[in-house]
Amino acid sequence: MDSIEIGLWVTGGMMVMVLLGMRVAFAAAMAGLVGLIWIFWAKKGMHPEQFGWALTVAVKTAGQVPHGKVASQALSLIPTFILIGYLAYYAGLTRALFEAAKRWIAWVPGGLAVSTVFATAGFAAVSGASVATAAVFARVAIPEMLKIGYDKRFAAGVVAAGGTLASLIPPSAILVIYAIIVEQDVGKLLLAGFIPGLFSAIVYGALIIGLALTIKNFGPPVRGFTWKQRFASLPPALPIVAVVVIIIFFVYNPFGGDAWGTPTEGGAVGAFIIFVMALARGMRWAQFKDAIIETARLSAMIFTIIWGVLIYVRFLGFADLPNAFSDWITSLEYSPLLILICILLAYAILGMFMDAIGMLLLTLPVVYPAVMALNGGEMVSAADSTFGMSGPMCAIWFGILVVKMAEFCLITPPIGLNCFVVAGVRDDLSVQDVFKGVTPFFIADAVTIALLVAFPQIVLWLPSLA
Repeated sequence: MDSIEIGLWVTGGMMVMVLLGMRVAFAAAMAGLVGLIWIFWAKKGMHPEQFGWALTVAVKTAGQVPHGKVASQALSLIPTFILIGYLAYYAGLTRALFEAAKRWIAWVPGGLAVSTVFATAGFAAVSGASVATAAVFARVAIPEMLKIGYDKRFAAGVVAAGGTLASLIPPSAILVIYAIIVEQDVGKLLLAGFIPGLFSAIVYGALIIGLALTIKNFGPPVRGFTWKQRFASLPPALPIVAVVVIIIFFVYNPFGGDAWGTPTEGGAVGAFIIFVMALARGMRWAQFKDAIIETARLSAMIFTIIWGVLIYVRFLGFADLPNAFSDWITSLEYSPLLILICILLAYAILGMFMDAIGMLLLTLPVVYPAVMALNGGEMVSAADSTFGMSGPMCAIWFGILVVKMAEFCLITPPIGLNCFVVAGVRDDLSVQDVFKGVTPFFIADAVTIALLVAFPQIVLWLPSLA
């Protein structure tokens, strides 16, 4: 049995373990270790007396992986981004954002739901976690929508879908993970997420307005706010703007010259600003402790998944499965664009059974080289490429597409994590209610993804300036 066949058998076994309910981190680590043992043992002719040697080499190889990658400075962004989100909640920024959005936007048809979408987009600019965003606005926005007559299922769907925007709008933990796995520039990927994230929010808002115009008593507009009240709502939300500006300047200086620092330093400064704001607004030790504990829990979960999957990735390298998959993809007699669309559809199906981070970590080591090969390679110029963009720009474009698919998977049954979070926060809602309420947003996400595929400059314009 050659290395490719071993790779296929081990990958199949890992997928079975995941579908049977084993955590992605443990399934990937186990599959990677078994695969390494198998590969090394096969090199010695599968002789029984060589099994001990194969086991020793495999364990040493697997043991070197986690520290070597997780010690990367870029990964330190993840806990700082998550901490920003939790501190922002205790600083009262969620309520301030929602109030500002309501006073400025709620006059349109379906206005309170539209306000919720843009408030979640604003909170996403200081929170790197979709789950945290959904949990926070389930407490803030749903009661307000229920008061004026929104269907509780749709109100829950608005919050669950709006929470997904944190995956794209920086600071984004998933974008950082993508950059680490495919070894691309973290700063440019974070920049690339701004416009698609805002674009997604606009599409969500347009969908809600369309529903409000066509369905009677869908969601009445909220009027009566004076201009004085509207402007008075802006100062409490200004820390959001400050954090966004800081992150931009630490990634890319729009006025020319060097950036102020690294994205990691920008995340740390942003966390400190929100921390000071939370203290000024009355955060106490118990709340600070809760923010630290929740940040540690979520960070530990993400890092554990990364550790396990990286062992599997090391095995894939020995099995040469990514190159074999790339050769197979490029040999297909179909349009490269059609193949890319099929890959994105496969992500939509896979996301029904796996969490977003685990899905990306497991698939990117194989899928990413194939997409790069479709475009002509990682170092191809725009003139010689298939998709009309250079290799580094194609990596950024594909990253945003994949993360948008990960957003989509956060609201698809049966694993849609945001839906479970919203149902968990609200005792009056079942998971089934949230899944029903989020259904219209599938259409909005499909439209957004189609437009990002058709018009790559929506993604690439901002990073092309850096």
